Amino acid sequence: MVRPRELSLSIELFPVKTPTLAPATHTNSYALGGRDVVLVEPSTPYEGEQRAWIEWARALASKGRVIKALFATHHHADHVGGLDELSRELGVPVWAHAWTADHLGRDKFARTLEDGETFVLDGPFPEQWTALHTPGHAPGHLCLWNETSRTLVVGDMVASVGTILIAPGDGDMAVYMQQLERLAAFDARVALPAHGNPIDEPSRLFRHYVLHRLLRENKVLHAVDAHGPLGATAEELVPDAYADTAAHIWPLALLSLRAHLDKLVGDGRVALRGDRFIASSPSPSRKAKAAKAAP
Repeated sequence: MVRPRELSLSIELFPVKTPTLAPATHTNSYALGGRDVVLVEPSTPYEGEQRAWIEWARALASKGRVIKALFATHHHADHVGGLDELSRELGVPVWAHAWTADHLGRDKFARTLEDGETFVLDGPFPEQWTALHTPGHAPGHLCLWNETSRTLVVGDMVASVGTILIAPGDGDMAVYMQQLERLAAFDARVALPAHGNPIDEPSRLFRHYVLHRLLRENKVLHAVDAHGPLGATAEELVPDAYADTAAHIWPLALLSLRAHLDKLVGDGRVALRGDRFIASSPSPSRKAKAAKAAP
């Protein structure tokens, strides 16, 4: 693994080991800016990796770059695991969305960024970045958009290794899919994810993610419908809804399933009775079976 890796004259990628979800093993940090620099994702909690991260930041400074801030896309541990140590060691402020700051402690953050808010990094070619509030994976998730270079920093909205978990509590499947469609409309040249390699022409991937989630949603709805009027618990639905995945993944799949069920309940397509999920209206195939069985 190459680190640091220069992506352009004003962007470097620096992957560090983090406690993230397999098969990913690292979280990408990015240095944005040709002179003034924002370092994205103060992610690693591991001491050795923190030392390497700090050396990277200081190497940038030795080349005349001015580190203005650390930026966290959201609050998950594999994105902010080094926030306290790295900001203290480098003596620079931390930026994030207001929800993230409130969740982790406002005193840790010098600036909060809202949707549409901009900042300019001075240098030979000043760069304006726009914060995009993209909840769904996490309530305070932010992306960064550079219209001039058509570059999107996408955090955990998509990944080029592994997948993105939409978990109950933090996640909202309906909102997540809406935000993916929003990102696709930017028609970015490149997306910089937190996990895996940069993604060329990412709009196609954003829309693929939406399609993939809709296909899974359909499997979940069919699984609910198959259980008939008595319905089923989320745990009972996993083997049907995720029959195309290995059984050892089912505990993780259960989290995603719950996010799909929350969306289906919100859409009025599934009803929740106690802890059991019931199709709001039987599918045509079940209606046909019932009619055929009727005397």
